[in-house]
Amino acid sequence: MQTRFTPAQLSDPATAMSEAVIRKCVHCGFCTATCPTYVLLGDELDSPRGRIYLIKEMLENEQQPTAEVVKHIDRCLSCLSCMTTCPSGVNYMHLVDHARAYIEATYRRPWHERLIRAVLARTLPYPGRMRIALRLARFARWLEPAFAASAVTKPLAAMLRLAPAKVAAAKAPESAEARNTRKGRIVLLQGCAENVLRPEIREATVRLLTRCGYDVAFARGEGCCGALTWHLGRSEDGLHSARRNVDAWRREMAAGLDAIIITASGCGTTIKDYGHMLREDPAYAGDAATLSDMAKDITEFLAEIDLPEGGKAGAAKVGYLAPCSMQHGQKITRAPVDLLTRAGFTVSQPAESHLCCGSAGTYNILQSDIAGQLGDRKAANLARLQPDIVATGNIGCATQIASRMSAPVVHTVELLDWATGGPVPPALASRNSQ
Repeated sequence: MQTRFTPAQLSDPATAMSEAVIRKCVHCGFCTATCPTYVLLGDELDSPRGRIYLIKEMLENEQQPTAEVVKHIDRCLSCLSCMTTCPSGVNYMHLVDHARAYIEATYRRPWHERLIRAVLARTLPYPGRMRIALRLARFARWLEPAFAASAVTKPLAAMLRLAPAKVAAAKAPESAEARNTRKGRIVLLQGCAENVLRPEIREATVRLLTRCGYDVAFARGEGCCGALTWHLGRSEDGLHSARRNVDAWRREMAAGLDAIIITASGCGTTIKDYGHMLREDPAYAGDAATLSDMAKDITEFLAEIDLPEGGKAGAAKVGYLAPCSMQHGQKITRAPVDLLTRAGFTVSQPAESHLCCGSAGTYNILQSDIAGQLGDRKAANLARLQPDIVATGNIGCATQIASRMSAPVVHTVELLDWATGGPVPPALASRNSQ
């Protein structure tokens, strides 16, 4: 695609990066067939190709974005399905991230949008604050219908719908030593939302990794990966999170470190991009790139090592929901399915497995109507498989789908832990006791 950026504009590293991405687009339209918002809405401006044109015009002309432009860019899920199908190698992820940061810096949203986005940015990345918010939500559930009736308060209604009935008590992570012959040492990302909503995922991961011969450590000073604020366009907040984590992992490297293991694929996609995010920071660029290369999704890591013998959980039928951040963002497609199959499960994937379930970080709060349609569509496709269990690799996907499925929804690592000698996952145990 032809561009007309001036030399002065291209002196800005972010603009130069975006210009290079835009020039790779050949307007072929392959991306439209796999873009969830285009599939649902049929509007060219709600496709990656259409958004690239909007971003090009906005950046080239240094325009203050209009409400119409912001609407179409806000509707992007960052599912990255377009990057899987693009024959030209357009890095849409980096382009739309720059566009969001530009919008955040130059566009004044209506007061209610500014307020809800600020609340999300100051709550979700902090487990303590998130627990308080979720406990308060129990007392406000009765307001959900009233909130849903107004565009101003609709995000609050979505938050109330997503809030779990119970919130687990805070529990400090504890390092654990290998239970068998020691093979190495890993750091497990503590995360933020996952350990508030589903602490059993971390517990299963620690059990399985120590059973496989790995010491599991938790990095002091580590926090949210930064994905939530980064995708809200709050680039400085996202970079602050990245730097804090790089500092924490630097200290761990002195004790020996084989990998940084991540159980939420949305976090993994961002952490693997730290080298790009911090490329202009001489104090962090080198270590950020090194640590990004050490980051692995839990299934990616398990596929490379010897697991204990599986089959101890029986041959349950598992419907596998592939998170977009895993299949499109990290290009991990076979590892989860192969691991579950080797563990003794019968695994199948739904139709339209490439389409997003609608979770996408804060998307199911800020764009609840579209997210709801995508969630219903994904749940219907999964239900057609008639699974005993639904497995996925991202807390957002699990939260989005669990309320729509009769089958219990668990993390892939919970099933692998169960199959190799661990306890029954809590979601299955509670379902079986009903």
